[in-house]
Amino acid sequence: MASVEEIRNAQRAKGPATILAIGTATPDHCVYQSDYADYYFRVTKSEHMTELKKKFNRICDKSMIKKRYIHLTEEMLEEHPNIGAYMAPSLNIRQEIITAEVPKLGKEAALKALKDGANQSPRSPILYFVQPQKCPVRITNSLIS
Repeated sequence: MASVEEIRNAQRAKGPATILAIGTATPDHCVYQSDYADYYFRVTKSEHMTELKKKFNRICDKSMIKKRYIHLTEEMLEEHPNIGAYMAPSLNIRQEIITAEVPKLGKEAALKALKDGANQSPRSPILYFVQPQKCPVRITNSLIS
C-alpha cells in the first residue's frame, strides 16, 4: 500500500509552472464616479432627497474610485422596477441577471487570457482558472462551457 507522501508526490506536477496570461473582463456600462450620485439618484427616482444626494456626492468625491463598471443599465432598471425600489423584493431578478451575465464575462476573460498565453507559448498545455468576484458560489463552476 502506498504512503500518503507517495500519493501526494504522484499527484504533483513535475517541472516549473508559469502564469502565461491573466484575462479580465468588465461590463460594458461605465459610470464615472463624478457622475455616480446623479446617476444613482436618477435611476432610483430619489432626486427629491437633496440632502442625502449632497452627502452621497461628498462620499463619492472622497473615494479614490474613478469609474464604476455596472451591468445594470437604465433600461434594465425600467424593465425591472423592483431593483431600484426601496424594500421591494428584487433578489430573484438580481440572481437571474448574475447567473446569465457573469459566465459571459468569465468566458470573455478566459478567451483573452488564452489568446495572450498562446502567443507566448503555443506548445505548452494550458490549465486555466477563472475566479469571478462578487458572485454566488453556485455559478463559479459553470463559467466556461
